[in-house]
Amino acid sequence: MIFLKAVLLAIVEGITEFLPISSTGHLILVDKWVSLSADRDFSNAFMVMIQLPAILSVVVYFWKDLWPFSGDRTAMRGKLILWAKIAAACVPAAILGTLFDDVIETYLLKPLPVAGALVVGGVVLILIERGKRTHRFETIADITFSLAVFIGMFQCLAMIPGTSRSAATIIGAMLLGASRMAAAEFSFFLAIPTMLGATMFTTAKHGLQFTPQQWGVIALGSAVSFAVAYAVIAGLMSYIRKHDFQAFGYYRIALGLLVIAYFCCA
Repeated sequence: MIFLKAVLLAIVEGITEFLPISSTGHLILVDKWVSLSADRDFSNAFMVMIQLPAILSVVVYFWKDLWPFSGDRTAMRGKLILWAKIAAACVPAAILGTLFDDVIETYLLKPLPVAGALVVGGVVLILIERGKRTHRFETIADITFSLAVFIGMFQCLAMIPGTSRSAATIIGAMLLGASRMAAAEFSFFLAIPTMLGATMFTTAKHGLQFTPQQWGVIALGSAVSFAVAYAVIAGLMSYIRKHDFQAFGYYRIALGLLVIAYFCCA
């Protein structure tokens, strides 16, 4: 049964990781009804660790744009500069994540805080899309080092479960003048070192305590989340060329209010 639950959670992770609707929030809510394990440390670690394979699907999908040792000299230089900007954007989350990880696990990995973050994030997403914005950064190459750091600061908001890492970085980038496409791509790329670091931190914290069966559950969940996330990336890149993010904002609000109503009436 635990393997079936792992597959379900991995599908949820793969679908939600890159949509601005909070993968962690959805995993917490699904795990509330379909509990993976009585071992809460393992369940929490599983929900973090299956995010890494989903993130690796970005590397595969955008390989030509990310691999710095291909193309002519100009292209290689551009990719190395992009990675430097991504590294700069990771610094704020690396510092705050290390300081507040235990506080977040203790107080915020619960349905009601997640629901509240879903609603607030949904409202903000809709307001931004309805407002008039000037695009000063049309492509990801236009993003400066200073802008990258500011986007990294917005990413810190995603430490609140339910906020959504992709939503925080996309909203932040758009508020700072990035086009929707540039904001989405930078958000995808920024996820790579961010989630790699989160997974390594979680593994160091809990990994040595895992049983062989638990590692098998993580391996299965990882494979499923990778496959599903790759398909979602392809679909999302096509979607945002023609549509905005308002639909995701309404979804967040509806889901958040439903969860609040359920737990307040239970």
